[in-house]
Amino acid sequence: MNAATIKDAIRFLRKGTVKRYLNAGKVLSSYYVSRLTGRPRQWGLPIALSIEPTTACNLRCPECPSGLRAFTRATGKINPEFFKSIIDELQDELWYLIFYFQGEPYLHPHLLEMVSYASQKGIYTATSTNAHFLDPAHARQTVESGLDRLIISIDGTTQEVYQQYRREGNLQKVIEGAKEIVRWKHTLRSPTPYVFFQFLVVKPNQHQIPEIKRLAKEIGVDDVRFKTAQIYDYQYGHPLIPDLDHYSRYRKMPDGTYRLKNKLANHCWKLWHAPVVTWDGWVVPCCFDKNAQHRMGNLKEESFNTIWHNDAYVYFRRQLLKGRKYIDICQNCSEGTRVWG
Repeated sequence: MNAATIKDAIRFLRKGTVKRYLNAGKVLSSYYVSRLTGRPRQWGLPIALSIEPTTACNLRCPECPSGLRAFTRATGKINPEFFKSIIDELQDELWYLIFYFQGEPYLHPHLLEMVSYASQKGIYTATSTNAHFLDPAHARQTVESGLDRLIISIDGTTQEVYQQYRREGNLQKVIEGAKEIVRWKHTLRSPTPYVFFQFLVVKPNQHQIPEIKRLAKEIGVDDVRFKTAQIYDYQYGHPLIPDLDHYSRYRKMPDGTYRLKNKLANHCWKLWHAPVVTWDGWVVPCCFDKNAQHRMGNLKEESFNTIWHNDAYVYFRRQLLKGRKYIDICQNCSEGTRVWG
């Protein structure tokens, strides 16, 4: 763990208030009580929340509903006033806010205004971007917004390799955008955002793992993190599945088929602390429900507190405790499969 990462962790902890720490204690307690008893309990409100700025994306990544233009739900962008109403309800307990679900966040024209609003409430804020829109003006606004964490997806160190997954993407724009963020952090003498490259390891780019580390050091970003790729049709192999076992979510079996490495234990911390809100207000269990099939309720009709404790959520948590392998969105879950080196 480098110095920048330690400082980021300290900054995150300092976002805690008495109410946030108490709420986190309630949520954690209810999670373990639920695991021990096999009966769902939910005390407190979410510690973390993902809010979807927009479903739109400029790229066409092959394993992404946004990239494939393959949503079965409504698409659009969140109304900033609606966003503020969500934050106003949860601000006392909410610790960590992620401006991302599907789509490219920077395509929302008011993204950084929303970041500023949440930052002013003392909430730790983060977003993930393909970095095609980090021109000098947006880079400066990003730093000035108070954003705490910026994840830059960069899945190759040459255009030829990068575009095999980030289709219609321009690697040079990504590099220039990262440089602009680093430049404005230095110019404004800002400790934030904590910036790291996220490298989705697939077979076409696995040989560039050492190179992405060197590139990150040259540019001056704070860290590099590696992520395993979710493949929808993995059972009989796929050209994106890496050969390096450490960076693969799947294991090849003696009969030539593939299966998930992770055993699907009948519990999941995300269901107790980190829900997702779509651009149009649907609360869904986690980031794997990309088409919002498991809708717990809509924030345009009910309060978050009501939805968080309603019958639909109780039922879903109960089903998860009984048998996670029977829940569709859990079948390809990456919980616990991110790698760091």
